[in-house]
Amino acid sequence: MNLNGWLEPDILDHLISSVIVIMLAIVLRVVLMRTINRHVEHPEARRRWIVSVRNWVVVAIIIGLATIWGAALRTFAVSVVALVVAFVVATKELIQCINGSVLRTAAKAYSVGDRIQIEKYRGDVIDVNFFSTTILEVGPGRPFHLRTGRTIVIPNSKLLLASVVNESHMKGLVLHVFTVPLTLEDDWRQAEQILLSAAVDECKPFVEPARATMEQLEREHGLEGIPLTPRVTMTMPEAGKLSLIVRFPAPVGRQGRLEQAILRRFLDEYRGPQRVEALEPIEP
Repeated sequence: MNLNGWLEPDILDHLISSVIVIMLAIVLRVVLMRTINRHVEHPEARRRWIVSVRNWVVVAIIIGLATIWGAALRTFAVSVVALVVAFVVATKELIQCINGSVLRTAAKAYSVGDRIQIEKYRGDVIDVNFFSTTILEVGPGRPFHLRTGRTIVIPNSKLLLASVVNESHMKGLVLHVFTVPLTLEDDWRQAEQILLSAAVDECKPFVEPARATMEQLEREHGLEGIPLTPRVTMTMPEAGKLSLIVRFPAPVGRQGRLEQAILRRFLDEYRGPQRVEALEPIEP
């Protein structure tokens, strides 16, 4: 049979050379073993020589085969590297999505049912897999909490570059904040009292569950205590204007309805700017 008919000449030469190298190594090992057994009398020394000869023969075979097949191995390695690079380039986005999924799991960033925001996308998580996160959009914009009915599929690769805001970190409760703008002519004391009273009344069922949740988070993460009762603070964004900032605990998904209830009560009860009657001048 003519082997050249089905083997390349170079490969056939390499195979023949490899067989010769292996046979020479085996013959050398046999000769050395007989020499050691004949001339080394001490058993411990003979055992060390036998192990050394065996190891060096294996090293010699590896070096010989590497020398024979070096060029072919280099060509094969280059081909493998090229294939790996092409595969990585072609699947770059998928690999980044899987890395993002690993990051989400390791960091416990969010899970199904949480309300999150990634870049400009905000909503309730309804599905998570290795490649993407699906949310039910909430908006429009951050100040609002109405479901739009649209679903948004976000590739998990976004998690490698963008921050994730999880509004459900307190296990179903959130500290919600909204602002009521006023002017310095308005009766801000009355406005503050109405907003605080309305927030306390509307949030009364949620204060104790929120406190229990916060205490658990404090134990788990070593946090300082955060007051959970409704509060109203103020700021002056610019000259002549005043803003009352209302903060209250609320279940995730209900903060919009509670905000609307507080605002409606405020609009019903607020009387408007203080009216100061002008004093008549005192005659001398």
